[in-house]
Amino acid sequence: MLTAKQRELIVFIQQRLEETGISPSFEEMKEALDLKSKSGVHRLISALEERGFLRRLPNRARALEVIREPGDTTPARGSAPAGGNVVPMPSPAPRAPEAANDVIELPLHGRIAAGAPIEALEGQATLPVPAALLGPGEHYALEVSGDSMVEAGIFDGDFALVRRTNTARDGEIVVALVRGEEATLKYLRKEGGQVRLDPANAAYDPQYYRPDEVEVQGKLAGLLRRYH
Repeated sequence: MLTAKQRELIVFIQQRLEETGISPSFEEMKEALDLKSKSGVHRLISALEERGFLRRLPNRARALEVIREPGDTTPARGSAPAGGNVVPMPSPAPRAPEAANDVIELPLHGRIAAGAPIEALEGQATLPVPAALLGPGEHYALEVSGDSMVEAGIFDGDFALVRRTNTARDGEIVVALVRGEEATLKYLRKEGGQVRLDPANAAYDPQYYRPDEVEVQGKLAGLLRRYH
């Protein structure tokens, strides 16, 4: 039994395949189903795969195949008709992990310090990021400047992928806006009624602020590094 969204998605994919011969992108599926994020599309597709309605074709971008339509009562491959003899079907060979073909354009909001705080610039640029690197929620990207987080594997020139939030737990790496003017990427800790922003480099000292001087603007969700 399919949910309304699962049924809506498989009908949309089938229509697009019939019209163009190409399965829709995750962005098109998100918009067609009025979903808030592409993670919802991923969950629907995974559920339809498990139920034998969809199949992903390996090593091809935007490659989905409809193998059963919503009204099809034919048992999925491997099931037996009622009262009949069971003819076992060979299990499909395990597929190698597929490449992440879906790409999301994240807003790129300038540079952020991994050292002394510098201004995080708002800009119109975007950064293409594989959807597999991101979880649920709204994200943006910042280019890292400085070396104060190198012991956490964050280097100058990396792109920090940040999930937008205004809360964080003790010990998480956050984008912290300091005194409403400057942003920095640090471990967040609370100590004696103060907020402590810790570097991951023994050459740098922790920074101490009053709670009203620090605003969490996001948590580190991932890193993207370009090799030249």
